[in-house]
Order: sequence, then C-alpha cells, then structure tokens
Amino acid sequence: MPPASARWAARAAVACVLGAVAVLVAVVGAGGFLVVVFGLAGLALTAGGTWWVVSHHGAVRLAGSLLVIAAPAAVVVAYARADLWPAALGALALWAAAVVLARRALRRARPLDGMRAVARALPRHPVLIMNPKSGGGKVGRFDLVERAEALGARVVLLDAAVRVDVADLARRAVAEGADLLGAAGGDGTQATVAEVAAEHDLPFLVISAGTRNHFAMDLGLDRENPARCLDALTDGEELRVDLGTVGGRPFVNTASFGAYAEIVQSPQYRDAKAGSALDALPDLLLGHSGHPLEAVLADGTRLTAQQALLVSNNPYAAPEPTAVGNRRPRLDRATLGVVGIRVANASQAAGVALRGSRAAGLRVLTAPRVVVDADAEQIAVAVDGEALQLRTPVVCAVRPGALRVLVPRGRPGAPAATPAMDWREVAGLAFGHPPGASRRSLLSGRSRSSRGR
Repeated sequence: MPPASARWAARAAVACVLGAVAVLVAVVGAGGFLVVVFGLAGLALTAGGTWWVVSHHGAVRLAGSLLVIAAPAAVVVAYARADLWPAALGALALWAAAVVLARRALRRARPLDGMRAVARALPRHPVLIMNPKSGGGKVGRFDLVERAEALGARVVLLDAAVRVDVADLARRAVAEGADLLGAAGGDGTQATVAEVAAEHDLPFLVISAGTRNHFAMDLGLDRENPARCLDALTDGEELRVDLGTVGGRPFVNTASFGAYAEIVQSPQYRDAKAGSALDALPDLLLGHSGHPLEAVLADGTRLTAQQALLVSNNPYAAPEPTAVGNRRPRLDRATLGVVGIRVANASQAAGVALRGSRAAGLRVLTAPRVVVDADAEQIAVAVDGEALQLRTPVVCAVRPGALRVLVPRGRPGAPAATPAMDWREVAGLAFGHPPGASRRSLLSGRSRSSRGR
C-alpha cells in the first residue's frame, strides 16, 4: 500500500483539478471552455511559429517570429475582451497546484532507491588531473591544487596552451603507483580519466570544476563548491556506476547525434552559439544538410529518419529531454536512455509542445545497446559536449558497474527527480488503488513508448 501522505497528496491534486474546472464553469459558464481553447490555441501557434523560426530563413522566419509574439498577445487580448482573466488566473493557479501535488504523490508512492554506497579503504597515492580553464577557472578560484596537495594528493595541472593526451597522463600516473585517479574539469575530461580508472579497476574521484557538472549532480556532489568533493579523500565511500561507450569512446552523460551534434562542429559555435545555431538549423531540419539517422535498439526496435538522437548513460527521470531539472536518478541500471526526435512541420512541433512524450515526433526508449547509422561514412557526434566525427555505424553501449566512484559521505545528495506525470496513477492513488509499477516508467528499464513501431 502506498503511504498515507501519497494518497492525501493525490486526493488534493484531484481536488485542485476539479476546482479548476469548477472555477471555469462557475465564473464564466460556457465561456470557461473558451479559456481552455484560447490557451491551447496560443500554445500550439507559438510552437508552430517557433518551428518556422528554427527551420526557415528569410520571410518565413520573420513570419514565425511575429507569430511567436502575436499568439500569446492574442490570447491576452481575447481574455481581456471576454473578461476571462479572473477565471483564467484562478484555474491556472489551481492547475499549477494540482501538478505540484500530483508529482509529490508520485514521488512518495514510488520512492526511488538510491545507489548503494559501500565503505572502502582510503587511497594512499591519489593523483588528480586538473584543468585550470574549466568552469571559468574554478580550479584557481577554489584553491583546488593547494587543498588537494594538503590532503596528500599529487596534482597534474593541464597546460591550456599545449595539446595534451589526458588518457596518457592518467595511464602514466597508474604506472607510477597511483591508487586513485581523479579529475577536476568538464564532463569530457571526467569521462577520459574515468575510462582509465575503469581499465585498472581503480577508484575515481569527480571534482565538480566544470561548467554544468551533470555527472557530479547525478552523483549527489556539491556543484557550487567543488572543494567539498575533496572530502572523499579523508571520509569517502564508493559507488559502482555504469560507463557509456560510443564508437569505443567513453562517456559519462550523453552522446548526441543529428542537429545539435552538427551545430557544435562549427568553429563559430563557441563564440556565437545562438547565431550559429539559427544559421545552421534550417538546412539540418529540412534535410538540405546533415544526414537522417537510423537507430536500431538491442530488442530490434527501429527509429527511422530521425533528425536528432540523444543517447544517455542511464535514462533521465522525465521523458521529455528538455524538462526543467531533468536528471538521472540512478547511474547503475545497466541501460541507456534513448530519445529520438523527428519533427517535419509546424503541426508536429505543436504536437510535441502539447503532448510531450506522447507526440508522434518524440520517441523515448531504453536499451543496453543502440546502433546509429546514416548514409555517410562519418557522422557528427557530440560526446559529453565534445564535437567529434565517428565512422558509421556507431555503436553505443553500456558497461554495467564498470566505474568505482569515490564520493564524500557528507555530500549534499542529488536533487529529487521529477517523476514522469501519470494522471491515471494519481487518480488511482486518490481513490485507493495500488499504484504498481507503470509499464511506461523509464526507470523500469523498459520502453517509455511503444507507439509508432
């Protein structure tokens, strides 16, 4: 049986939904229907305009920009003219409360087990590789070299002016007697050093000195103060996590194919990301450049003519890849998350905006192995943010439990995962039905969606 707190949160969510409907009906009668219609129409038109902006140049892009501005403005004017604002705001507030309560109910009904940490002997000869340029200079700003050396670690500081083989540095450190490898830098550097640690079955220390630190976040490390990661050297415990591979290369977070991967290949991208993306997207999305992608999952499922594919080392909690606060609740499920995107027109873009993972243009799956192919000898791949060109077909796989990660006992912990919304399960909780395990849950290791096969 789910806990009482989950049932009461679900009942409160259902009550808020009914309250939103009651407000619309009681305040404006039949006009309440117009609140919903206007709102959905504005959202669909905004999504369609956004599609024109990113998929076209010239006049069509200008028209899309105008639509993105005009659609929400038209909704505001329509609400004002019909005197629907009080009802709209009241219903929106109740709906927002319903979503918050529903997610709380789902979290409490099916709490996620954290990754199991075990005690290990602390390292005697740790070697830490640090990138002083990463994260805007976090290594220097947080005195990471001095703090690490005070704890008995040997620090190898990368020279930004010289191209260095980080994997070779790590292997040399192992040959010289290192019993722990660590990295202070972005996720690409983390993955490179992690692979060497996994090769030699050595513990690996993640120091959150990168820009976004997605890997550190999902490990529950402190991203605001990377110096706290060094506490693992004196009071640490070990997690066994999976390591992803793409074309034989390691990755700790994601490997992206298609539109985004093509864009980051541009030399102008790092200096003018928005401008470079807008210049390149139309040709990529409409098929005038780049290559449509084909993906075959381990169970035989095929994704054809995809514009973009995102393969993650373990699946994210929410099915939509752009969900705010999206993260991977666990890194030891021995599976990859797979998100395929195929949007050909404004109507399909509106469908993704309105229906999320249930839209025809978005496929969300899981698999231990994915083969990505295209009608080209090489395709662009962004691996943990690094722009690469890999030979086709590109095999993505997961190495279960390959990496031993040493983490501080006193780490803040990963933020609560945002569960995938399932209103049927919420209603079941509210009316006393056992929740069970949703067949569509990403965390079950099975497909989030079988539609469109």
